[in-house]
Amino acid sequence: MPLDLLAPPATSPLSLYRYRDGLYAADLLTTALVEFDLFTWLDAHPSTLAGVCARFGFHARPADVMLTLFVARGYVERDGEVFRVSAVGREHLTAGSPWYLAPYFGALKERPFVQDFARVLRTGQPANWGGARSGQDWHVAMQDETFARRFTAAMDCRGLYLGEALARAVDLSNHHHVLDIGGGSGIYACALAARHPHLRGTVLDQAPVAPIATTLIADRGLGDRIDVVAADFFSEALPAGHDVHLFSNVLHDWDTPEVGRLLSASFASLAPGGLLLIHDAFITADKTGPIAVAEYSVLLMHASQGRCYATSEYEEMLRATGFVDYRYQDTVADRGVMTARRP
Repeated sequence: MPLDLLAPPATSPLSLYRYRDGLYAADLLTTALVEFDLFTWLDAHPSTLAGVCARFGFHARPADVMLTLFVARGYVERDGEVFRVSAVGREHLTAGSPWYLAPYFGALKERPFVQDFARVLRTGQPANWGGARSGQDWHVAMQDETFARRFTAAMDCRGLYLGEALARAVDLSNHHHVLDIGGGSGIYACALAARHPHLRGTVLDQAPVAPIATTLIADRGLGDRIDVVAADFFSEALPAGHDVHLFSNVLHDWDTPEVGRLLSASFASLAPGGLLLIHDAFITADKTGPIAVAEYSVLLMHASQGRCYATSEYEEMLRATGFVDYRYQDTVADRGVMTARRP
């Protein structure tokens, strides 16, 4: 089996993942300061998420991402459901303080991403991919073969490191066939198959991605154990006959109603006793961090219809769907894996 699927690199790329994943967080802070003066209002009006949305006309999904970031950074404190400006936020982010830094950030107001975030906050709709003026949001852009090929290659590159760690973290010795839902290049199915030689796999993704995955899986010498199915997982039932379902960096692309639909589809087709794996970047149960994941959630909020979810939010959705035995463990690069069982 190829060494690149069985062994981690000699050095850690964590700082590089964090540079890329946290790229947009400063623009969101700038937006909150110079477009909305959020902290000044919040200091005078401690409020719930719903209250903030009502005051500024924000959509709940991006506003949740924004407030989670500010809590993780220590600019805002969470008291149950109520958000309050912290001592740091009051001294440096609220008008009237002699140390108010909004004018310093004001020079960045015309940055395209700042304007993007103002629109995303108000509409809840993702911005154009990468902020390109002539572009499309990620979900639409993936229908284009050229974009799909470029994006899939990028996620395959990322997944080489993340997939090896995932495969080490889960015990699939008593399982036989994994369905990698929205599996992209197939890198995660390949990593699991490399670690567990008895395992077979199926990668399911949309039509522009499927032939790319078929080629990459064959190049890794696993074409005889992993097949590829082209399907739309929202409009078509998931194929039966699998005792492991994997959502790797997939659920974070969607808002909570869509996540619920995908979990329900998994529950309907997963074999009784089967294992569900959610491999992703997770916000802590109390939604206070970690900083790196809160920053990554900003990128997802900008480009997709989703965000990073808290482990407690996933548990609530899994419970509502019927899954049991929820467990979470860290892997690498601010990622982790949550498992659940279908009774």
